Formats: sequence, structure tokens, C-alpha cells
Amino acid sequence: MKKYTDRGKKDTRSGFGEGLLQAGKADSKVVALTADLKGSLKMDAFATEFPDRYFECGIAEANMIGTAAGMALTGLVPFAGSFAEFVTGRVYDQIRMEVCYGKANVKIASSHAGITLGEDGATHQTMEDIALMRVLPDMVVINPCDWTQTKNATIAAAKYNGPVYLRFGRPKVADFMPDEPFEIGKAYVLNEGKDVTIVATGHMVWEALKAAETLEAEGICADVIDVATIKPLDKATIIASAIKTGAVVVAEEHNMAGGLGELVAGVLASTSPKPIEFVNGKDTFGQSGTPSELLAAYGIDANGIADAARRIIERK
Repeated sequence: MKKYTDRGKKDTRSGFGEGLLQAGKADSKVVALTADLKGSLKMDAFATEFPDRYFECGIAEANMIGTAAGMALTGLVPFAGSFAEFVTGRVYDQIRMEVCYGKANVKIASSHAGITLGEDGATHQTMEDIALMRVLPDMVVINPCDWTQTKNATIAAAKYNGPVYLRFGRPKVADFMPDEPFEIGKAYVLNEGKDVTIVATGHMVWEALKAAETLEAEGICADVIDVATIKPLDKATIIASAIKTGAVVVAEEHNMAGGLGELVAGVLASTSPKPIEFVNGKDTFGQSGTPSELLAAYGIDANGIADAARRIIERK
């Protein structure tokens, strides 16, 4: 198995902050807006470097999205940021009508996604945001896995012409991906195996690699695929792996409905059906706890992924 080195724990929201700063230096049209969460979204460095290009909108997410859409129509490249729970469900109409229907070049920066937000609990956690965003026409959905990939995905989003939903989180997680340009729409094959395909996204990618290492010790070789771009999905890479291994596990920090698991299942059902297991939050709300406690409680950690792989291999 290919080994990945954890260069140190970093939060992906800080990767966004660094990517935003670099994008701002490269393009004077990049601007940033936030709903009273500059520090939480790590926009501080951008605001300090470009005070005339940073806009504090207060706790008024709908107004922020409308403002960002207007800016985009003048040729600017706005990144509008808030917590995932507030920047999706609270302002869905504005995103649908002013951003997507209007084809506005807005980047929605979504922090504190999933249950790994931790102790803030269900009111601030979201396990439904990917479902909301991926059904919108023309919306690109990106869910990077570590600090480095989030930085590079942010830079790529700034260069992309069209609406983008960029999802990242609060906890410090392993930083292990190579520092290379991010390709929107590409799934990254991190390990090659013959027995099972593990498709993962976001924080689950490192958990999938840990699960693959555990499985290898048992004689089970896993393909591990990092689906950093959920929409547009790299169908070819997933199909090829599923045909090779004959069994698939999909792991995500999101509920079943509307998530990556349903998307992968639909792709395989219409092309090359294979047995599949899902590692996700099923149909639940979050709760308070540390990130590691919550991942274990919901069964969406390395142990849960390894267990799903063992089950699916028995069904081959």
C-alpha cells in the first residue's frame, strides 16, 4: 500500500484562508464577503492585505449572497462565506435564483460542515448541505480532504467561471496530499487494490486510508479514491475501479439522502452494477461531542469504513 505522511494536523478552513489570500494576490477581481465570521472562516489575512476588497455583511446571509451575485455581474469574483448550515439552507432561494439561475460567478465558501464541527451541536452542524447544492443546475460542488487540497481547490475555484460550492471544516485533520494544482472534476486514486473500492470525500479520505491500512494487514487490498469534486463527478474513474474490484464502499460526512453515496450508486446502477455499502450519517441530525467521538458514534470513521469493506467483500 502506498504510504501517505501526515505532515501535521491542520484545519481545512485555514487552507481556505491561505488559498483565498493567494487567489487575491493573483487576481485583483477576487473579493471576499462574510456574515460576521471573518475569524471563523480564516479570512483575516485577506482582509488585512486587501481591506478595500473585503466586505462584512453582518448576520444577514441572504443579503450577502445577493450582494455577491451583484458583484459577480460586474465582473468581480466574490467568495461569500459562512457556516455550512447558514450559507445553504438559510439562503437557498437566493442561491437558486440569484446565483445559479443567473449564472453568477459566485463562490460559496462553506465552513464548519458536517458533524466534526463538534461541541456546537445540531443547530450549527449540517449533514444535508451537499444534497442541497448538488441538485442546483450549474453548481460545482467541491469537498476537499486536507489543508493543502483545500488551499489548491480555493485557487482553482477562483479561476473557474461559474457558481462553486466549496465545503471545508473546523477540526484539525491530517495534512497529507501533495501540493499540486487542483483539477475540478477529477477523482484522485490514492491507493490501488484488487478486492474493494473505497470512495471517500472530505475528512473521510484520511479515514479511508487508515481503513485501507488495517485491511491490508488482513490481506485485503483496497482502491482508495478521493472524490474531492462531487459535481461534476469523475464517473469514469469510479466505474473503472468498481469493475476491477467488484465491490464498493462510499464514505462521507453527510447523510444518505442526496449525498455522494446515492450519486455513486446511481452511476453504477446505470453502467455496471456492483454491491455497495454506505458509510454516512444515515438520516440523522448531529449532536454535541468532540469530532472523534462523533465520528465513532455515527460509525463514519476508519473502523466503520473497514467494517463496511469486510461486509461488502462477503457479498461479492
